[in-house]
Amino acid sequence: MLPLVTMKTLLHAKCFWRLAIPGSVRELHEDYRTVPPQNFSNYESMKQEFKLETPEYFNFAKDVLDKWTDMEKAGIRPFNPAFWWINGNGEEVRWSFEELGSLSRKFANILTEACALQRGDRVIVILPRIPEWWLANVACLRTGTVLIAGTTQLTQRDILYRLQSSKAKCIITNEVLVPAVDAVASKCENLHSKLIVSEKTKDGWGNLKEMMKHASDNHTCVKTKHDEMMAIYFTSGTSGSPKMTGHTHSSFGLGLSVNGRFWLDLTPSDVMWNTSDTGWAKSAWSSVFSPWIQGACVFAHYLPRFEPTSILETLSKFPITVFCSAPTAYRMLIQNDMSSYTFKSLKHCVSAGEPINPEVTEQWRNRTGLDIYEGYGQTETVLICGNFKGMKIKPGSMGKPSPAFEVKVCTSPSRRIFNNLICYHLPLHSFW
Repeated sequence: MLPLVTMKTLLHAKCFWRLAIPGSVRELHEDYRTVPPQNFSNYESMKQEFKLETPEYFNFAKDVLDKWTDMEKAGIRPFNPAFWWINGNGEEVRWSFEELGSLSRKFANILTEACALQRGDRVIVILPRIPEWWLANVACLRTGTVLIAGTTQLTQRDILYRLQSSKAKCIITNEVLVPAVDAVASKCENLHSKLIVSEKTKDGWGNLKEMMKHASDNHTCVKTKHDEMMAIYFTSGTSGSPKMTGHTHSSFGLGLSVNGRFWLDLTPSDVMWNTSDTGWAKSAWSSVFSPWIQGACVFAHYLPRFEPTSILETLSKFPITVFCSAPTAYRMLIQNDMSSYTFKSLKHCVSAGEPINPEVTEQWRNRTGLDIYEGYGQTETVLICGNFKGMKIKPGSMGKPSPAFEVKVCTSPSRRIFNNLICYHLPLHSFW
């Protein structure tokens, strides 16, 4: 019989569909320079002092991103891009928070005007690691539309399932997946808008790149309540068909401040690189909300496939300070000769998605001088447990509970939900 994990959230939530963790937007920005990197050497004290508040209205684009824009203009944020993108062809894109805001407002106007989307409508976004994926995320926030991310490995059948299940009214993808979408579009009665990110035009599709050239950046962000639906992610389908998991404007927009400040240890001077695929919730964790809520730079490298030498060269060439990748990726990296690489800027490494072998962490430490801080969460949650800076890492352990949660191991599964505790089956022996 598998043990149960019970988590008591600060909002006394009773299911993860509407999980929302309190947060204070004001605290995230006021006098950020006086907030040192976190140190959990006194874990119990840190956890006891943890306290956040949830405002009635909250929108990450308006209340976080636009606030960082104001701080940029006032000259009180370090000179650091908000977004930094490269690919293997030597192309490079850098945006400040102000530029991110302007471009995302153009995108938002396209969604509301050309696509006629309204607040609460659902938008499926299936794009690789290209700048437009990040703009789509922010544009959906500004319009109050619900983003549904999908991996580019989805098949025609997968796309049909997601379109029909979600009743999405719009889909945004690249030319590779256009044939798959067109093949099933007639079976999706709710779908009425299709946007392609490409230099080429396609009949029946709006060309986003062309539309962005003519769109206005004059847009007023909608006023969203903290518990309004913001995004939907499909689970990986480990127990049947993939299931929709919803997140509110506060569950990711505020809840991931726990990830950004405590697990990733981010500040506005940091450059964060997360290699997760854009179709998974982990990209929302570490490629959107966690870095930007801390004012850090999001770094992205468009690699069609994982190439260990390219990863190592990028870590050596660019001033990346925080790196996040899956255990499988770390295993592939240490199989290469790393002696010719120096990682002068790298200061913090994290991993999630599966257990990481102690042998991998030891070899990584021997070659870089850095530990790998493992974390655990689910599509339905933010970080549940993690190894935090200042804590002694126990090999094979996923660490201690996040400050936002009270985690307990129960021996009896007789009551799935009781009082204010959230319970679910979890094979803990795989991690501990």
